[in-house]
Formats: sequence, structure tokens, C-alpha cells
Amino acid sequence: MADTHKEWLQQMELQSQAKQKSFIDGISAKLGRPRTEQPPVHPFRGAPDFWRTFEWTAEERIERFGANFRAAGGYVERLSDMDEVRRFISDKAVEWSAKYVVRQGQPELDELNLEDALENANVAVWNSSVDEEWKARAAEADFGVVLADYAVAYTGSITVLSSKNKGRSVSLLPTVLFAVIPAERMRTRLGEPLQQFDAIGREELPAGIHFISGPSRSADIENDLTIGVHGPGVVYALIVG
Repeated sequence: MADTHKEWLQQMELQSQAKQKSFIDGISAKLGRPRTEQPPVHPFRGAPDFWRTFEWTAEERIERFGANFRAAGGYVERLSDMDEVRRFISDKAVEWSAKYVVRQGQPELDELNLEDALENANVAVWNSSVDEEWKARAAEADFGVVLADYAVAYTGSITVLSSKNKGRSVSLLPTVLFAVIPAERMRTRLGEPLQQFDAIGREELPAGIHFISGPSRSADIENDLTIGVHGPGVVYALIVG
């Protein structure tokens, strides 16, 4: 019985390979070119040397990041200090009648003192209470406020890491996201923060590494684009410094 079953599996494998070959051969015929039998030659692996050393100046990084982030549908504001950040978020809270705000538990965000600045909103600090249903709180929030760990100018991306006081729900579930980006955390290439993650090793990696490039964008096969289905529909990048 075992030999019969083994032979049957071998026969099924041969039939599957024959079908795969017929399918690929059909595509090659329609394209009018021979089927590729060998993998393409890769002259190098990873980023080439010239890209590893490519670098923009600090102001170029901020300018290019802004252009790329706006092109993806996000908003960018250049602010001089955290006081301006607090005023900006406060003004938006009044403009949009925000009632619920959730933020990361970061020292830099503690300095904003949003709890007092947003008089008409309930401001919650992620994981500050063991009795709170934090995912539900983030889901009902009008605003989410996070501190970027990195930002990448070339791709217009914000990098946010997860930790005990930096739940990913803060950037994923609220309707509007405010990402505070210290100017010194702006990088030119995506490989720069990735190299940092490689350097610390797998065991020290955070639970989540999130790259945010504008608001949530979803499209089906009919090219029907919808904003805000799987994340915030409005994202502000607030560059400080």
C-alpha cells in the first residue's frame, strides 16, 4: 500500500509539472519569445555602492520628504518647536470638534501637555491604565498622536516602532493621525533605518515596525480608490526644527 501511494504521489507530481510547463509555454508563445529556462544573472545583491553613499542635505531631506508625502495624499507642516506643535494640534481639534484623542506614552509627547491644551477633548495616553480597553479607545479616537522614530525623504515615509507605550493602534485606528517628526530623525534613504534594525539583531527588534506613507489607500481590481479604509484617512507629518 505504501509503495502504491508513493507511486501515486510521483504520478501526480509529474502531471502537475506537465501542466505548469504547458501553461508557461502558452504564455511564452503569446508573447512571441522563447521560454526562459535559466534564472537571470544578478551582477550584485542589495543596494549598489553608489546608493549606499547617496545623501541629501538636511534641508533637501525635509523638502523632498514634504513633496513625496504630499504626493501620496498626506499633509506636511514645518514647525519650529513643540509649542507650535501643541498649538497646531489644538487648533485642528477646535476646527474638527475632536472629542477623543489617544497618544503614545513618550517623554517628548508628554511635553506637549495636550491634556490641558485640548480643553474639550478627552486625551488618553496609551497603556497608562491596566483597566482600559486600549484598542477600543484608539478605534473611537478622532486624533492619534505619535512620535516618529525615523522619516525617509526618498520615499516620503514615516517609521514608527511599537513598544509597551507605543501601541501600533495609535497610528492605525484613529480617524486623523498626527506624526511628530524631529528634523534630526529625517533620513535620505530607506536603507538607513533598515540598517539600524539589522544592527540590533533579531532578538532586539520591536514587536512592530511600521512605515506610513500618507493616508490609508485601498483599491480593488476596478481601480476604485478609497481613502481611510485600513487606517487614518488624514495624516499630518509635523516636522519640528
